[in-house]
Amino acid sequence: MRHRVKGRKLGRTASHRLALLRSLAASLLKHKKITTTTAKAKELRGFVEPLITKAKTDSVHARRYVSAQINDREIVSGLFSDIIPKIGDRAGGYTRVVRLGQRKGDGAEMAIIELVDFSGLIKPKTPKKTKDEEKPTDTKVEETKAEEKKAEKPKKKTAPKSKREKTPKEKPGVKEKKVKTTKTPQKKGS
Repeated sequence: MRHRVKGRKLGRTASHRLALLRSLAASLLKHKKITTTTAKAKELRGFVEPLITKAKTDSVHARRYVSAQINDREIVSGLFSDIIPKIGDRAGGYTRVVRLGQRKGDGAEMAIIELVDFSGLIKPKTPKKTKDEEKPTDTKVEETKAEEKKAEKPKKKTAPKSKREKTPKEKPGVKEKKVKTTKTPQKKGS
């Protein structure tokens, strides 16, 4: 039974797990939103929220505490200068985990983890162009390229070679066969 067993091992050693959580926390604080597995997202939530709470008190101790976990000065300064003022008086619950479904390759449950106060600031991806919109631009480009090639390559006329100058071409890949001759050993004493 696994009653009251806290945390997930994520199939890693303790040091590897800590490195993973530090890396994920740095990515989350830098990009404000990341996609990962559900188990990692839930573990990350428990790792990064205490860091944000500690960062609410802008002191040398708090900066050193956060810097011990996140080894990028730009991300730490961004946490204290950008993220903390935006959070304001929120008492915990700085992150949101949204499930996405299963990953196609191995069926792992995927999720997005994001900072709650930054969910509207993330730029949405531009919608993909349909095939109808792309075709006219492609044909114009191809036509201009074809016209440029015609203009660049005027045909040069050369005098035909006489029959004596022409040499028979060897077929590529065909080599002359070498005939192996074997010497018969001579007998001693004859």
